[in-house]
Amino acid sequence: MEQSIISSSIISYSSEQIRTQERLAIFLALIAGYIDATGVIKWKTYVSFMSGNTTQLGTALSTDKSAIIITSFTVIACFLIGIYAATCLSLWKKTRSKVLPFYIVSGILIFYTIIAYFYHINVISSIAIIGFSMGIMNTIVTSVGSQKVNTDFVTGTLNSLARNTAMLSMTKDKAEKEEYKSNAIHLLLLWIGFLSGAFIAPFLLDYLGKWTFILPATLLMICGLLISKTLKVKNT
Repeated sequence: MEQSIISSSIISYSSEQIRTQERLAIFLALIAGYIDATGVIKWKTYVSFMSGNTTQLGTALSTDKSAIIITSFTVIACFLIGIYAATCLSLWKKTRSKVLPFYIVSGILIFYTIIAYFYHINVISSIAIIGFSMGIMNTIVTSVGSQKVNTDFVTGTLNSLARNTAMLSMTKDKAEKEEYKSNAIHLLLLWIGFLSGAFIAPFLLDYLGKWTFILPATLLMICGLLISKTLKVKNT
């Protein structure tokens, strides 16, 4: 059965696999932070952080703010559809390419950027397209070693970071200490990656303007090509 590029069903991992997972997770978290911050600045809506959108949706429903209800519901629905579509794609037996999600997300961002350069795309359509692409990207890396991760949002990351840190401080077993320490480091780096992406977004948004999403699209395309080349070398 086909899996996403980083399978969460494998119990044991080599140090090389864990390093690859960690680098990919941080890379994707940085891109997610960048795109999410751009969504907040441009459309006042999170395109990957669904906890924030759910809170906004709930408060908007109680205060009858129809505009926020529509935008929040749209981005949540499209994010879920993106995850659903990507998961179905990874499970489809005919799917051979493990880097296909990189190309799909990159293609969506490039397509959106080109259309938006020549035509005005309204807020609802924009958050629907970008939210869908973020849902797909969320399925690429699902774990680092034995630690489950989410690269598109940080609530779960911070929760797991605090839990692993607590277990690290409480356990006396050497093997467990190493595992919890490793997990905590991975999660901290993941959070820093997302934070860094959000930090640089305002600066690059001013500089790139309508070409804001070309940067993450290019990075995803290059990453997909590098992974594809690596897989070909290993298979020869």
